[in-house]
Amino acid sequence: MEGQSVEELLAKAERDEADKLQRITVHKELELEFDLGNLLASDRNPPSGLRHGEPNPEAELRALARDNTQLLINQLWQLPTERVEEALVARLPEPTTRLPREKPVPRPRPLTRWQQFARLKGIRPKKKTNLVWDEVSGQWRRRWGYQRARDDTKEWLIEVPGSADPLEDQFAKRIQAKKERVAKNELNRLRNLARAHKMRLPSSAGMHPTGHQSKQELGRALQVAKVSTASVGRFQERLPKEKAPRGSGKKRKFQPLFGDFAAEKKSQLEMLRVMNSKKPQLDVTRATNKQMREEDQEEAAKRRKTSQKGKRKGGRQGPGGRRKGGPPNQGGKRKGGFGGKMNSGPPGMGGKRKGGQHQGGRRRK
Repeated sequence: MEGQSVEELLAKAERDEADKLQRITVHKELELEFDLGNLLASDRNPPSGLRHGEPNPEAELRALARDNTQLLINQLWQLPTERVEEALVARLPEPTTRLPREKPVPRPRPLTRWQQFARLKGIRPKKKTNLVWDEVSGQWRRRWGYQRARDDTKEWLIEVPGSADPLEDQFAKRIQAKKERVAKNELNRLRNLARAHKMRLPSSAGMHPTGHQSKQELGRALQVAKVSTASVGRFQERLPKEKAPRGSGKKRKFQPLFGDFAAEKKSQLEMLRVMNSKKPQLDVTRATNKQMREEDQEEAAKRRKTSQKGKRKGGRQGPGGRRKGGPPNQGGKRKGGFGGKMNSGPPGMGGKRKGGQHQGGRRRK
């Protein structure tokens, strides 16, 4: 019994070892194509299980993905390795498959005004070291930023200049000067962006810091300055011949939440009456008059065009005042007689227009 148990244990260990080797070793009819730089493996073998129509395709796909991943890991173990911080890493080669970019290639940044000037004059930037010697602390410190050398914000005492007001707060003055420098840098940055995109910096008052302002810009600035009050310019004085500003807007008025219930009832009933009325909301008379005016304008434009064409066809006048193509002292022959295109009729009559209109046009309602 003891001998059989030992033999069984040895057989089981052999089977386990074979299973491990079988898991590591994967056989494929066609070798996979590897791109270790992108950790990519391409399998050109057709899936046999899916082709035969097995009842459980998910298990077949899971086994296929496991085998291909095992082959990719086997290729990674063949690469040269090194130890980095108690971890074993492999050196990946350069990728061979060109993958498409998610975003377009970034465009080069446009040059700022100083960079354009430096390139024109041939000025090359001098690279400065990040660390400088601080005589106060006796250490090498950063040139800019936190814990920089010669940091004046850490001073607890500031000497008041002789020309300054002795009651002026020098600490607040220094903070205000820094805010102005930051604002100036931001304005220069926006100017560079606007110059690169060929745009102008927006201004609420319509004024620009440089250049000459036009009449419209000055008027816009004056209008903005007048309405920039608590009363929106209602109590601002006006010049003798100054016109009221247009487009200033009106303040909306809302009814109180709790107030006159009779007025609210009246407005609701009026709304219901308008909704239930059978009278059309369209003013037929006004719409008809508008249509007739548009037709008259179109006909007048056509008559002007035909008269201009008749003048051109008459030709130039000769040296004796005679037009080419007609009797002396008379213009060229127009189409349809005098006064534009009309039907034949006795002289002195306006004739009939196209469309059967009577003399003098249509009578409007």
